[in-house]
Amino acid sequence: MTDFFDREGDGKYDKAYKETTPDILKAFGDFNNAVFAEDGREIPLKYRELIAYAVGLTTQCAYCIDAHSNAAVKAGASETELAETAWTASAIRAGGAFAHGRLGFKLTGAHDH
Repeated sequence: MTDFFDREGDGKYDKAYKETTPDILKAFGDFNNAVFAEDGREIPLKYRELIAYAVGLTTQCAYCIDAHSNAAVKAGASETELAETAWTASAIRAGGAFAHGRLGFKLTGAHDH
């Protein structure tokens, strides 16, 4: 995926969204702007950006990692906070694999042997 990531040039591919579904694109932009509004939210912007960074890490979205790590730093996050966020995301991702591994035993009946 990251081989295709081009921070400078990828915006030109928004053309299809703009031409075919401009209403949905606007609604998504408005929604995203509301979620990441600087003011008027209970969770401070820095923490919302760190949450988004963690989600980007777990979904392995290069665009989210780029956007939200930079936005978190702009909102005041330190390098240590980025590192702890990455470790937290790692723990959740590993925990998910562990828990779903148990599901594999359940679905195969392996636990009955």
